[in-house]
Amino acid sequence: MNRLNITFVGGGNMARSIIGGLVLQGYAPGNLCASARRPETLDALHKDFGIRVEQNNGAAVKGADVVVLSVKPQVMKEVCLSLRDELPPNALIISVAAGITCASLANWLGASRHIVRCMPNTPALVQMGASGLYAAAGITAEERQIAEAILGAVGTVAWVDDEGLIDTVTAVSGSGPAYFFLFLEAMVASAVQQGLDPATARQLAIQTAAGAARLAQTSDVDLAELRRRVTSPGGTTERAIAAFEQHKFRQAVDIAMQACANRSRELAEQLGR
Repeated sequence: MNRLNITFVGGGNMARSIIGGLVLQGYAPGNLCASARRPETLDALHKDFGIRVEQNNGAAVKGADVVVLSVKPQVMKEVCLSLRDELPPNALIISVAAGITCASLANWLGASRHIVRCMPNTPALVQMGASGLYAAAGITAEERQIAEAILGAVGTVAWVDDEGLIDTVTAVSGSGPAYFFLFLEAMVASAVQQGLDPATARQLAIQTAAGAARLAQTSDVDLAELRRRVTSPGGTTERAIAAFEQHKFRQAVDIAMQACANRSRELAEQLGR
């Protein structure tokens, strides 16, 4: 795979994180290229990673084996239409734009394109991302491996067999980091209200979240059992959990995730026309 020419159309945070992850894993910078409208974005990518940069998208994708579409969903149609006649015929197309279906991409780029749709998340910026991938019809096993390797450079990868499940992936991992940030905000605010200084509250809350996630990741028991092991009968944790349950915490999470997935479907309708 290290010999493949990979072009990123769009040089924002997600493209930057994936490029950084690939270079960190030893991918040859000479085989990587990025295009963007802002010269300062391109200058930073070239300076930091030594990759080739282009302001012109057409020039950037020339000779590319893989093209990662990492522009905002609102401009994806315009970008795809401009690239329709510029893309190499057998290039693997990977889209990391939320709410843009494979059907829309194929309509704008050409029906014969090989397309993988991806829903990454912002922890990719620190190589701790979680990405859901969907392979459109015609994608080969080798192309799946290529897509998995590229997104795997910034975290974990999971495939879904139904494109509609990308909306659920959005609700779980795509938007998920914001849920945890909100929970951390609430924990810190409560701790400060109870008298803890803000810096200490923030340090303890963030480390607790990181430790709990790591414990869950490395444990061979399910999440409910991990919770039970912390929740001693009659103890402090049990009282807190009871308060969460009394105020319908699980129901609130479900409502929020359903709202997120529904909005993802709405965006697909609005932006895919």
